[in-house]
Amino acid sequence: MVKRKSPKETRQDPRQGRNWYVLHTYSGYEDAVEKALRQRIETMNMHDVIFDIRVPKETEYVIKKWNPVEEKKRIFPGYVLIDMVVTDESWYMARNTPNVTGFVWAWTVPIPVSPEEFGLITEKTESKSGKFKSTFEIGDLVKINDGPFSGYEWQVSEIDEVKGKVKVLASIFDRDTSIELDFTQVRKK
Repeated sequence: MVKRKSPKETRQDPRQGRNWYVLHTYSGYEDAVEKALRQRIETMNMHDVIFDIRVPKETEYVIKKWNPVEEKKRIFPGYVLIDMVVTDESWYMARNTPNVTGFVWAWTVPIPVSPEEFGLITEKTESKSGKFKSTFEIGDLVKINDGPFSGYEWQVSEIDEVKGKVKVLASIFDRDTSIELDFTQVRKK
């Protein structure tokens, strides 16, 4: 009779083959998959082969009721990053988590994310400054709703999503003048 090895005996040394991999999920279920994976790691005692799970998000500011509101926006909808050593057990557990459709680039064994790609992702997610979500386009007619030019309508000439500002081309005393305004000071006409 052949003695089967326990899952603990078949696991590799955690320092061997540890990499970041990409899981494909149903879009909109990334946070649920992260939570489910963390619970499964706990219950299945897989801390020695699965180390971290991330849903890459960036900070974005959206103007709501004339005030900027910070929101976290998923960079890659439908994908979750997982830091793990690929063993039969860890691969099976991650792949069979609810709302996971499989590993990206996996025929039989998943291919890890390159360190350069992972560096770009973490750089984007760990950025301290977010960007503003703009509904403005160059050439849009906007109405000024705040400040000394309140009530005037002018055309957008530049948009700065990082600072949350627009420049409008105003005709003052028959001269074209560029005026910089916050997103909160203007609205689309």
